[in-house]
Amino acid sequence: MEGRAFELKAKRSGVVSVRVIPGHFATKHSHVNYCIDMTTIKSELKMAREAARLFAESWSNTPIDTIITLERTKMIGAFLARDLSHSGLNMNQDIAVITPEITNEKMLLRDNFIPYVKDRRVLLLTASASTGMTIASVVEGIRYYGGEAVGAATIFGASLSRISVPYVKLFDSDDIDGYLSCSATNCPLCKAGVKVDALVNSYGYSKIVQ
Repeated sequence: MEGRAFELKAKRSGVVSVRVIPGHFATKHSHVNYCIDMTTIKSELKMAREAARLFAESWSNTPIDTIITLERTKMIGAFLARDLSHSGLNMNQDIAVITPEITNEKMLLRDNFIPYVKDRRVLLLTASASTGMTIASVVEGIRYYGGEAVGAATIFGASLSRISVPYVKLFDSDDIDGYLSCSATNCPLCKAGVKVDALVNSYGYSKIVQ
């Protein structure tokens, strides 16, 4: 499976890249024909810092008090908070970075984290949005806890029509020729009898032994 992989670089920076693996993959919300491996961008300092810089360029003129990070993006979120606090409308702002619990597809904030969202301007940072369902749910959660969702930033994004806030993505599904994301019941690969190569979540992928 890994032998089919290729590198995809961000249009705005040759430093930031992801590994793309063609195949048949099952995620929490959909089936896709490409696995977007973001291990390096989430785990390595230089690439995480560059990704944060790109995001900061997009949000430097948006007041932000808190960044909510999902899917192991907290290192990028920390660099993003630092970059935002050094320029634009957030100059010298003490920006909080938190990672809430997600339970039954809903964001849960413990009492000690609520002050970072209530009456705060909150930016959501996540790794992948193939359907936009998680982002839409967290935006709803931010509003439930009394915060203002000012936008969303994702490393990779496909159809984000569900999202009601401004958003930025470093990689788009259009960057990958023939990218497909669909429900399991409507998956053409399943209907053609193509077995699933691996299960994919925010931690990576686990191959299914055939």
